[in-house]
Parts: sequence; structure tokens; C-alpha cells
Amino acid sequence: MEQVEVVVTRTENKTWIVEELKKVSSMAAPMVVVSVSLSLLPTISLMMAGHLGKLPLSGVSVATSFTNATGFAVIFGFCGALDTLCGQAYGAGQYQKFGSYTYCATISLVPICLPISILWIFMDKLLILVGLNPEISRVACKYSIALIPALFGYAIVQSLLRYFQSQSLILPTLISSCAALSFYVPICWGLMFKWGFGYCGGAIAVGLAYWLNAILLTCYIRCSSSCEKTRILCWKDVFSSFSTIWRLAVPSTVMVCLEWWTFELLILLAGLLPNSKLETSVLSICLTTTALHYFLQYGIGAAASTRVSNELGSGNPLAARAVVGVVLSISLTEAVIVSIILFCMRCVFGYAYSNDKEVVEYVKKVTPLLSLSIVMDSLQAVLSGIARGCGRQQIGACINLGAYYFIGTPISVLLCFVAHLRGKGLWIGVVTGSTMQVALLALLTAATNWQKQARIAKDRIFKGQLQQTADGIEL
Repeated sequence: MEQVEVVVTRTENKTWIVEELKKVSSMAAPMVVVSVSLSLLPTISLMMAGHLGKLPLSGVSVATSFTNATGFAVIFGFCGALDTLCGQAYGAGQYQKFGSYTYCATISLVPICLPISILWIFMDKLLILVGLNPEISRVACKYSIALIPALFGYAIVQSLLRYFQSQSLILPTLISSCAALSFYVPICWGLMFKWGFGYCGGAIAVGLAYWLNAILLTCYIRCSSSCEKTRILCWKDVFSSFSTIWRLAVPSTVMVCLEWWTFELLILLAGLLPNSKLETSVLSICLTTTALHYFLQYGIGAAASTRVSNELGSGNPLAARAVVGVVLSISLTEAVIVSIILFCMRCVFGYAYSNDKEVVEYVKKVTPLLSLSIVMDSLQAVLSGIARGCGRQQIGACINLGAYYFIGTPISVLLCFVAHLRGKGLWIGVVTGSTMQVALLALLTAATNWQKQARIAKDRIFKGQLQQTADGIEL
């Protein structure tokens, strides 16, 4: 009798795993396309700029790094609060709160863009002050100024993406993102090579694509019956949600920015090396590649965040825990395959960004480290998604601070400037920090008390009271 019960239990577990794998895959696959479509916009601009010469490539590389670190990372991180709040509110059936959180986040993000825009306008003076090449700095500043409209569009798009993602409405975001990308590619090429805008044309095209995406998503929300329950606007609830949003948004922003700033710091440090144009060009290629793949994995992490937050909001801690194993398996499998392919193509990979043989040869030398970095970043993306689904951004911020700024960055500086490994040394340090980050996040996830997290989610949504960090640390 006991043997029969064990067999039945194992069969049920296998069936549940298959079903969960289907659910996660049905969300992750289109989310991967959405994430990659959005991240391809600045990537394509960088690749096209590389065919205008070394100076445009270096300038656009620095501008992309600076604007990511000071603008797009802030917006992206801020919206991480919606992964927790919208996901758990939807799981709990609190649809009016769901809509209020989205409206509140959008209203909060627009004024945040204003000081960021002012910083971009005077970007060249700041870069020259820290010792970067004046020519590269001026090109980077012009590109960043042209990118300001894209910042506002990006803020709206990110809020709307979380709105759709948290209720598993992925098809609208998939269609709008693909439409924006299809529109962007010919416009970017025309602006840069045919209509005389040069490298600034890439920034203008990015802005047009983001705003097109935002308009398409807004139209869907206004017209579709599937959004009828969650698009209700109640100003009283919106204003009362500000404190709740900001309590999660601030640590979520810190969590993202601490990691993002580390990678962008590599470009600035590379600009201090003797052959700054070569070093910044090669490291920007590596950074762009890992960022592109990260957003692919972010799609899987977003699915994990949604499934975990929905299950916790619904009061199903065991289901939330089971989701973790499924998404980690998918993530690791994909990362290993991509890493192996990239390593095998290391001799020709550099030609995707530049025709300069010196750049291509340097990229070949750094690619083995790049392959390892892709595996670590993939696991980090999913583990961070799980942390966001639980609302544990404070702990995630502390982990990122320790992994990158107490371990990764010091090692990068020592290997680059003391051991004279140049850009390769910078990347070794970051890979070390990523490895430590993954280890700590994995330990946090493995030790999680899922029943306690379900209780915290219930209190957060129904009572509107966020637990203090000390409560959240109890595993």
C-alpha cells in the first residue's frame, strides 16, 4: 500500500513539474522576445556606430554606459517594486490596488527623468573632469542629449510592461515590442547613414521606438476588455500608494544600480588606460553582449517573479517554492548552451561590432571570460527575479553591495592597474563579483521560509503595511 502511495505521489509530482514548466515557458518565451527587443535598440545603434569609425564607436559606447548607469538603470530598478506589488495584488485578486500601483509608479517616474536629463546635458564636462579623452567625451555628450526623449518613453514603457507581465498578458507586449523594433531598424539606418544625422541618429531612433511602444500599449489598455478590471483609476488609492511604492522602489533601484554601475565603471576605468579607444571599444562590446544576453535571461527571471509573486499573493507557498526549481533549470540550460556557442565562435565574434582587426583580436582573447560571465549573469537574473517576487529587494541590495564593491571592483582595479592585465583584469574582477553574488542569492533562496513569505505578502496587500527589513531577514 505504501509503495502504491509513493508511486502515485511521484507521478503527481512529475505531472505538476511538467505543468509548471509549460506555464513558465509560455510566459518566459515571449518575455525573452520582449526583453531582447527592447535591449536590441541601443545595441543596434552601437553596432552601426562602430562602422562609422573608432571615435563614434568609443563615444557611443561611453554614452551608452553613462546613460544606462545614470538613467535607464534607475528607471528599470524603480519598476522592480511593481514586480512585487502588482504580482502579489493580482494573485490576491486586489485589482483596484493593482491598477493604482501602476499609475503611481508612472507618475513617480516622469519627474525623476528631469534631473537625469540635466545631468546628461552636461555629461561631457563630467567625463573630462574624471580624465576621459575629450574627443570621446564630446561625442558621448551629443549622443546622450539626443537620447533624452528616449528616457521619458522608456519610463512609461517599463511601467506598462510590469502592468501586463504581472497579469500574464504577454501577447500585447510581444506585439508592441516587435513592432517597435521593426520600425526602429530601417529608421536608425536611414538617420545614421542616409539623412545626415550620423551617430546621433541612433539615439533619435531609439526614442521614436520607445514612444511608439508606449503608445501601442496605452491604446491596448484603453480598448481591451482584458484590462477592464485593472485599469480603473482611483486617485485616492493612487496617492495612498506612494509610500508603499517608494519603500520597495528605493531598495529595488539600489539593487539594480549597484550591479549595473559596476559594469559601467569598467568602461570609465578602461578610458584611463593608455590605449583608451581600443580598451573602451572592446569592453563595451563585452558589456553590450552580456547585457543583451542578460535581458534574454531577464525574460525567464520576469516569469519567475510573476509566478512567485502570484502564488504568494494567492497564499500558495508550496507552489511558489516549486516554481524556483523549474525556472533555475531552464535558465542554467540556456546559459550553458549560449556560453559554449560563444566560445566556439570567439575568432569571428568581434566582426559583428567592428571591422578593425585589432579590436577583433582583443575580443577573441576576452571571450572565454565572457562565456563564464554569461553563466553567472544568467543565474543572477533568475535569482534576482525570485527575490523581487518575494519583495526582498533590501536583502538583494546588500548582497550586490558586498559582492561587487567589497570583492569584485577591488579585484578589478588590482588586476588592471597593479598586475597590468588591462581590460582583461577588469573583467576578471567583475566575474569574481558575479560569482559571489550568485552564491549569496542561491543561499538566500535555498533557506527561504515560503510560508512566512506568503504571510508577509498577505499583510502587504490587505493591510498596506510593509514589513521592516528585520522581519524580512528571518528565513
